[in-house]
Amino acid sequence: MLQSFESLLPVFAIIILGVILRRKLVTDPALWLGAERLAFWVLFPALLAKTLINAELKTGQTGTLATMLIVAVICYGIFMLALKPLLVRGLGMSLPAYSTIYQVSTRWNGFIALAIVEKLYGENGISLVAVALAAMVPIVNVQNVTLVTVLLSDQRPTILRLLRSVVTNPLVLGCAVGLFVNLLSIPVYQPVLTTLEILGSAALGVGLVLVGTGLRLRTALKPSRDVWLGVVLKLIVFPAFVAGLALVFGLTGDALVIAIICASVPTAMNGYLLAKELGGDAPLYAAVVTIQTAVSFVTIPLLITWVS
Repeated sequence: MLQSFESLLPVFAIIILGVILRRKLVTDPALWLGAERLAFWVLFPALLAKTLINAELKTGQTGTLATMLIVAVICYGIFMLALKPLLVRGLGMSLPAYSTIYQVSTRWNGFIALAIVEKLYGENGISLVAVALAAMVPIVNVQNVTLVTVLLSDQRPTILRLLRSVVTNPLVLGCAVGLFVNLLSIPVYQPVLTTLEILGSAALGVGLVLVGTGLRLRTALKPSRDVWLGVVLKLIVFPAFVAGLALVFGLTGDALVIAIICASVPTAMNGYLLAKELGGDAPLYAAVVTIQTAVSFVTIPLLITWVS
């Protein structure tokens, strides 16, 4: 437990640094927006592409991990849909609030997962998280865009619109390029790999700082019932669900721990814009992510210790 906590301490220290920088040093939102676009469109795709190009994908439990995570995100999305009558009719939750609870329970922050796994397992661990990203990101995006649009928007999602949201996602593109080159054994010019490595080396630090800048401390000072529900569903219920499914699929060792890390990290902030644009409960989204990030500092080491 202590070893896991100490391993995660630098990750959360950088997140806290992001909070301080946003409040005290770099207060112009436009500057952080530019940094977010740089990380999302350039740095992380470069890291994922370079990692997957060099990864050993045909050995170990890589395929099992990817398959299990695909099944996990689909089944958990169905579970969250099954909770809708209980939450909306039983507890009186509004549809905008429910759409936000769905998002914060099913989305995950790949930036934090990559940083934690890199700290614990190095390059080999990052390759497994990259595979997890390749497996989970398209499905999670389609699930969330579809549900929020159906519940809150007058425009019904079309197959073309959903496909566009997936194929234009830079994280998906980075994974796709890396997998394509790796599986077909396409030789890559060394200066290209070096360029990707230089860009990718900046991704984790910048990404964690951006997690901190995206937190909304004021909205989380008095967490409501719905906030705590979003925390429990993401940080406790989903990791337990993934752990059970991983055992069914026979995942062991590092692959099992990495699966739990991917399941136990807090929600990504990208769903905040979707909630804001389509009439979801955006303040609730920001509050849940802030509390999740704080609580995960304790829950992630506990979960890692549990499955190790």
